[in-house]
Amino acid sequence: MTRHAERVRRLAPAAGLCVLAFALYAAGVPHNPPGFHIDESSVAYNAHLIAQSGRDEYGEEWPLHFRALGDYKSPTYIYLLAAVFRVTGPSVAGARYLSAALGVLAALALGLLGTRLTGCRRAGLLTFLTALLSPWLFGLSRVVVEVAAYPLAVALFLLSTRRASGREAWGVLDSAYVAASLALVTYTYSTGRLFGPLLALGLALLVTTRARVRPLLMTWTLYGLALIPLYVYHRRHQGALTRRFSYMTYITPESGYAEVACEFVKHFLGNLNPWRMLVTGDVNEHQIASVPGTGLILFATFALALFGAWLALKAARADAWWRLFFYGLIASVIPASLTNDYFHAPRLAALPVFLIALCAPASTRLAGGRRTRVALYALVALLVAQGAYFQWRFHARPPERWQLFDARFPRKVLAPALEASRGGRIYLYDPPGNSGYIQPLWYGVLGGVDPARFVRLGPGEAPPPGAVVISTEDKCDNCSLLARHVGYTLYAVQPTDLKVTGARLPPEALRAHITSPDLPLSLGPGARRILKVTVRNLGGVSWPAVGEKGRQYAVSLRHRWLTADGSPFAVEEWREYVYYDVEPGDSIGLTPHVTAPETPGDYILECDMTQEGVTWFGAHGSKPLRARVKVLPGG
Repeated sequence: MTRHAERVRRLAPAAGLCVLAFALYAAGVPHNPPGFHIDESSVAYNAHLIAQSGRDEYGEEWPLHFRALGDYKSPTYIYLLAAVFRVTGPSVAGARYLSAALGVLAALALGLLGTRLTGCRRAGLLTFLTALLSPWLFGLSRVVVEVAAYPLAVALFLLSTRRASGREAWGVLDSAYVAASLALVTYTYSTGRLFGPLLALGLALLVTTRARVRPLLMTWTLYGLALIPLYVYHRRHQGALTRRFSYMTYITPESGYAEVACEFVKHFLGNLNPWRMLVTGDVNEHQIASVPGTGLILFATFALALFGAWLALKAARADAWWRLFFYGLIASVIPASLTNDYFHAPRLAALPVFLIALCAPASTRLAGGRRTRVALYALVALLVAQGAYFQWRFHARPPERWQLFDARFPRKVLAPALEASRGGRIYLYDPPGNSGYIQPLWYGVLGGVDPARFVRLGPGEAPPPGAVVISTEDKCDNCSLLARHVGYTLYAVQPTDLKVTGARLPPEALRAHITSPDLPLSLGPGARRILKVTVRNLGGVSWPAVGEKGRQYAVSLRHRWLTADGSPFAVEEWREYVYYDVEPGDSIGLTPHVTAPETPGDYILECDMTQEGVTWFGAHGSKPLRARVKVLPGG
């Protein structure tokens, strides 16, 4: 067998494994998650512009950071995506495939690190498998945001420092590798702007002999040179890179040192809470880089990491790299611990890299004995079983997140706007704090719409008479409402001949399931209460959010008071219109404002869906929500 054939034979299994890994991470792309979140659209739109012209959405040429959605986005991911779009053209699938590839590369880098730490390929393979099945890394790889590249950057730092620490004195190339990985950490994600310098300071832990002083100074010098563009950008754009942090942190000018220290310790410990890692995950329902309520670390991974930490702590007495490793693990939690949120998965994205790396020494030690090998096999079986279950749930029973990812924006907002504008301009308006303009711009690119057709209105600007407007304001004056969707309103400015033509819903559409977790048992006379109500469309037809003039044919939730025997009581009925077209199977949250009758007694509170000017759903067999409420005298 020739040397070339032997090399191919050795690399074939690894290549096949990488293909399978990418197939796992790319499964369901681009439909799961559904749609494209506004942050993803911002990243993709700017990447498209860079690929086409080298300028961002504000016309800045080759920017170091991208001003978008009230923030300044880090450049690494956007430029990588621009390179992809330069070859493939803009698409949701192409962007999501890039994130999947970065996730697989992070797992590969961790597998290689595991091999170098232990000298055992099997340990490296298990580390790779552990990383690949991690819900944390998988979630980050499913979305088109900067943090998708962050675990890879951190893993490359660990690899480069491990390589350098194995030499008595680093060479210039080693210093360059380490400095480049530090720069990558710094320029990839916002938390890296603090984490990168902290890691750079930690490199001093590797200086165990005088021969390593010069290489350390060389590394710091190279990294310092890489930070010069960041410093210059910060000086030219005062506050640009720190403004968002000032909104997210508990640190204020009035905060005392003791108060800040106390809050930091609370957040630091909260971010290391095993219950959050293993069971609840990031509970923020608006989080796109993980599935809310799902553990981010597998039980077997956590067990291996704990055992590996014990082994590594013993090794740290003689191995300076492990001292740097534990310093980096602690430092990885610091940026997130300075913000108000507890256990924010993207801001803690460096943490799973360290936890997974600890699995390598643990697996090697467990594989060394007959009894411990049984424990290792059991942990591997648990790892695969729990990882497979997570993947099955993610694909077979995905969470309902179409609202979060604006999945219906193209057909519910943009398509009606294009039709209503009749080839003319579409005006985009956002009140202060909103940035919905990016969705029509991005989806316009995907649909081949001339970008000149979109006109973004500035503060205080008003659209001309007859204009078609996509707005993120929930109401409009002097307009004809054309469509409503989650976070968006489509309307035409008067005078206009554009209007909505409504129709009666067929009987099979008048079916609703109405629930509420906080129905009152008693109220005082005239007392007011805001309820949380969830309504599910059990019919076979969408419920319209927009009707004709006077809201005719629009669907709303109404409530009324009945006496104890079920007869109507003379209290004004309240209504809340659905704020998007509720399709069959959809659920919508509404908040009826209930005012109790002034006369004490026993009543029935009834909530039911209605089609305005047509009928109550309950009159056609749908079951209203009813609760017996006692109005007590004297409040």
